[in-house]
Amino acid sequence: MLMKLVVGITGSTGVVYGVRMLKVLREKKVETHLVMTEWAKKCLSMETDYKLDDVKTLASQYSDDSNLASGISSGTYRTDGMIVIPCSMKTLSSIANGYDETLVARAAGVTMKESRKLVLVPRETPLTAIHLENMLKLARLGVVILPPVPGFYTRPKSIDELVDHTVGKCLDQFGIEHDLYKRWGS
Repeated sequence: MLMKLVVGITGSTGVVYGVRMLKVLREKKVETHLVMTEWAKKCLSMETDYKLDDVKTLASQYSDDSNLASGISSGTYRTDGMIVIPCSMKTLSSIANGYDETLVARAAGVTMKESRKLVLVPRETPLTAIHLENMLKLARLGVVILPPVPGFYTRPKSIDELVDHTVGKCLDQFGIEHDLYKRWGS
């Protein structure tokens, strides 16, 4: 049986993380259901040469962030979990406080209520006490908070290698084998 993951891309800088995640999951034959916020779409055009249609084709399915009737808004829609990469503080706050106004937040809430793995890749610095409290609240509920913090022991030589390190750490959370970075001691 194929693994099925929901991938949310939000409007925090670092949209390249989400695009790379989709590429790798496609290579690994993981079924994906993509949701992008409006600000993610804006960041896509500001930060990359990708077009929205290019990114949509990387996913198995796509739903608009305003479509709360999408299958992923229900716990009866079976998935193995969800990754929000990058995750804006606005989205993180929505998830932490059960404010399911968008499909990304609703799908994350469904992921938690169904006891499925949820990985958030928050992009913000510096962090306020509010940010930290929201992350702590989610971590206590079992959500994986995985900021894009590179491991320099791999001696990265490019931005792509830095991105791959974070993407690889996310894949590790779901037990997906990869060789995106050199592991410690190997």
